[in-house]
Amino acid sequence: MAGVENDEEQVFDEKTNNKDNAVPEKDDSFQPDRLVQLPLTRIKHIIKLDPDVTLASSDAVIAITKATELFVQMMAKDAAGCMLQSKRKTLQRKDLDHILERRDCYLFLDGAVD
Repeated sequence: MAGVENDEEQVFDEKTNNKDNAVPEKDDSFQPDRLVQLPLTRIKHIIKLDPDVTLASSDAVIAITKATELFVQMMAKDAAGCMLQSKRKTLQRKDLDHILERRDCYLFLDGAVD
């Protein structure tokens, strides 16, 4: 019976790998910093520069930040394609200017990038 008592003292749950059937703590906290690379506080500050914006929710800041990252990524890929067509290894300002002139999705930036 002494062997049975030792087994009962060190109960080991195979699912949790913890002694005494302890349930591991779940990390249910939402961590938006892992979703985006740009600093959220800086984006929030830029959003608040608009006089029409009085309050920006954290979800809105995250969504705008993610959209900004995707836009910059798309623009960089397009400019890199232009660079490769020119058989160069260095991205230059003229590559960005070229895609801004040629692609319709960048027309709203006309005059903003000078």
